[in-house]
Amino acid sequence: MDLEAVLRARGLLDDEEIPPAGDSQKFLKGSELEAKREADYLKEQRKLEEARLEKLKRKLDEEEAEEEKERRRQEKRLRIAEESRRRREEEKEAAERAKRKRLGLPELPPKKKEVEDTAKDDALPEGQEDVPDEELTAKLRELKEPVKMFGESHIQRLKRYWRLIGKDITPKLSNTIIPTTLPLLPEAEMKVPAKLPSDAPGKKRIYSQLASYFTMVLTQWENAMSKRSDEVKASGDGKRAYNSFRTACEDLVPLFRTMETSSMEADLLEPLLEIIRYAQERRYVDANDAYLRLSIGKAAWPIGVTMVGIHERSAREKIGEGEKKAHIMSDEGTRKWLQSVKRCLTFAQVRWPPEDVGQLMG
Repeated sequence: MDLEAVLRARGLLDDEEIPPAGDSQKFLKGSELEAKREADYLKEQRKLEEARLEKLKRKLDEEEAEEEKERRRQEKRLRIAEESRRRREEEKEAAERAKRKRLGLPELPPKKKEVEDTAKDDALPEGQEDVPDEELTAKLRELKEPVKMFGESHIQRLKRYWRLIGKDITPKLSNTIIPTTLPLLPEAEMKVPAKLPSDAPGKKRIYSQLASYFTMVLTQWENAMSKRSDEVKASGDGKRAYNSFRTACEDLVPLFRTMETSSMEADLLEPLLEIIRYAQERRYVDANDAYLRLSIGKAAWPIGVTMVGIHERSAREKIGEGEKKAHIMSDEGTRKWLQSVKRCLTFAQVRWPPEDVGQLMG
């Protein structure tokens, strides 16, 4: 029996694959047969995978279509139920009004919601006063705005007018390194007082002075960074210096936000005021001492063995009582802006060196 008969008996060769008579290639290698079988297997697997994906896609499309139909049916049911409820209420109210009219009773009072909506629409926010209609018309014309919109009431025109002139607009942020809503002062007015004022306007001015000082220091620092040569900027030290500047700007943002809301605690504000006052007087050693008192405080930091014996001593809890606590350990945000204050002091003594060399920080 020749090779063709053997292959045909085993199902490995079709009649179409029989080489033509006179062909020089009468035999097939085993590797060729294996490659053909593998190609056929992969082709069949691709067909099966395509069929599976097509079936899955049809199933997903059907599920999405069914969900959309169910959603529409649910919306329709809710809409019909709401319309039926409203119609029943209107019929009930109409019947009650007819009954009251027939019996000579007073009319039904308006609904509570309607009264609240009317009162809300007719009320002006605090700080906005009423303006006569003729004067309001003239002012709107001066602003080159429509005198009256379609269906607009007098109160709505007033609200639109006050909104246009900026009564309802939130305070704008300054175009500085750290945008802030605090009014920034010129350098001549940045000198902070030696004592924290107790009244609210005085504290507001303190916050403006602090924000102005930090903005001035950061601006000078940025100018110094930009004046460096390209070689210095590309060096490792130059990149580290720039990263330190950017970190200081980012970490001071929470301090600015706290000052904007006037929510800084007194035990933080008073030491910070002392630090800036010394820095403005170019007494950087004293400013550094004030910074250390603010950051790590004077309380005892126990290291090693903190207790002898197994009993708690009643007097131990009084150790460090009354001393200033370490604010650098309060939270992560406070620690970061305290370190940024120290970076600003380091740059300030370079930009505005002291007359007394002994006031230079190490």
